[in-house]
Amino acid sequence: MPLLLIQMLEKGVNLITKYLHHRYPYLMVDEVVEISSEYIETRKDFSKCDFVLQGHFPGAPVVPGAMLQELCTQSAGLLMTKFHSPVEDYDSEKTKGYAVGVLNKINYAKFLKIVLPFELVSTKIKLECKKENLFKFSARVFQRDQLVSKLSFHLVTISDEHLF
Repeated sequence: MPLLLIQMLEKGVNLITKYLHHRYPYLMVDEVVEISSEYIETRKDFSKCDFVLQGHFPGAPVVPGAMLQELCTQSAGLLMTKFHSPVEDYDSEKTKGYAVGVLNKINYAKFLKIVLPFELVSTKIKLECKKENLFKFSARVFQRDQLVSKLSFHLVTISDEHLF
């Protein structure tokens, strides 16, 4: 792998972990392809080594729908933290007082095709509306350029006192 690509990946992972509290093995977002205040596109490479595939199902691994939802939730959380955080220059290791991007509601989750490991999964997520600390998102998940899932969900920003 070229050194420049390795540096870019390292920089991307650092930015992802700056905005998300999730860490391996539960960090779902591998790469941010595009991001703005109302849209994010991310990628994930689910591999046989991922903990979510070890028992789902032995000999014929399939990516669980719940992990596709989590990938979308974490991706939307990145967008929220980067552009809509109540704290300027949010850093997941240093910032205290807020939990940004907490799943509040799943309006619907439709899984249209089986998602297999060893092939890249991409998300396209749109911020549909924002009202105070409540954010509504719609998401599309793709594999091999085919739509495999459609989701709609709400995330909120809350005080982190609820976490302790």
